[in-house]
Amino acid sequence: MNTDQQKIPQATAKRLPLYYRFLESLYATGKTRVSSTELSEAVKVDSATIRRDFSYFGALGKKGYGYNVQYLLSFFRTTLDQDEATDVVLLGVGNLGKALLRYNFSKNENTRIVAAFDINKDMVGEQIGNVPVYHTDDLAEKLEEHNVSVAMLTVPSAAAQTTGEKLVEAGISGILNFTPARLSVPTSVRVHHIDLAIELQTLVYFLKNYPLDSE
Repeated sequence: MNTDQQKIPQATAKRLPLYYRFLESLYATGKTRVSSTELSEAVKVDSATIRRDFSYFGALGKKGYGYNVQYLLSFFRTTLDQDEATDVVLLGVGNLGKALLRYNFSKNENTRIVAAFDINKDMVGEQIGNVPVYHTDDLAEKLEEHNVSVAMLTVPSAAAQTTGEKLVEAGISGILNFTPARLSVPTSVRVHHIDLAIELQTLVYFLKNYPLDSE
């Protein structure tokens, strides 16, 4: 992301791809402008938060007019580096890993998994979703070959920390961790945790305690 990270809260940064995805769909339908209220209804973020998020980037819209869809789309494309391709690797070719390989960001032309790794020798040499599977011992070599700095971690929880350490040693600077384990890595490496069980538990909790019709 090209924007100065010191000035933008992380919560705002996390919402930018959400805005960008909706703006893409608006542009595809031929819509030329959109209000913060319309954005709010679509992305389920209150309009005051959207206006505050956008204010970090200067004057993106006009009062009484809203936002120019094409301009916003172009602005966020640049901000999110959407014109640059991002190659990633995946470690752990189990059921979840295979599903991610077959999906391989099919709706995002700028992001793709270029290699997968596993310790299971029966998997090595296979191709899943047109992605080659290598042995984890070849990690450093292949990362250098593909010039990759981001990895997706879908190994068993017991192997998460040791695999994470191998990724750090191989030069990875960003890890998308799908395991329940919390990784201990140097502060120079950013880890984003995606725990599906926790997300489901959170959803169920909100359904029970915060009914939508009461919001």
